[in-house]
Parts: sequence; C-alpha cells; structure tokens
Amino acid sequence: MKLNDIKKNQSLVDLIDWEMTPEEAVRLYLEWGNNWTRGNYVIRSKDDVAHYFVVNTWKKEPVIYLVRRSSEEAEELAEIQMPRSLKEAYIKENGSLKGVYAVEGDVRDWLKQELDAA
Repeated sequence: MKLNDIKKNQSLVDLIDWEMTPEEAVRLYLEWGNNWTRGNYVIRSKDDVAHYFVVNTWKKEPVIYLVRRSSEEAEELAEIQMPRSLKEAYIKENGSLKGVYAVEGDVRDWLKQELDAA
C-alpha cells in the first residue's frame, strides 16, 4: 500500500493514532496486563489494535511505515517515501541514528496534510 491508497480509504485514515509511538505500542500491546495504565488507553483483549506511523532509519534513507499493531503482531500496511526536502531535513536533524521512531514535527505535519487528516 502507498500513500494514495491510504488517502482513498477514509475509514483507515480515521483509525490512525497520531499520538502513538513505537515505544508506547510495545508497552501497550506486548506488555499489556503488566503495566500501569496512567489513565491512558488500556488493551483489554487480543481484538484491540492500533494504527500508527513510524519512521524507520535502518535502511540507507528514512522510510515511513503505517503499522497495524495488535498483541500478536505488528504488520506494515504501507511504505511511504518522504519527499526529498523532508528526507534531507530529517537526516540533518537526526543524523545517522538507526532505529524506529515516532512521526513528529514536519513529518507528521506532512502526512496529515497529504491525508487530509485533522
């Protein structure tokens, strides 16, 4: 799936949790039942899922993925390339650190604009 495919699926866009981070997803979905809820969303069953974006920097250039996370798996639903200027700014700001990161700042703003998400 690509960015345009997501944009055409409003029900999927509506499911995206813009505040979810990879760390929070692991805490909620892989350690559920073993953590303090802090008043946040609580995972109650294996039917609970979250849809969120991450930036993966393990490859040569950063790539955005739309992830569907449950307590059983994390499935990459879409792979999205950043525009060149956004990619260059991301690399300049974050250097060559390798990992999986939350979408924030300009990356999140760009995705929301592209998806007409509030």
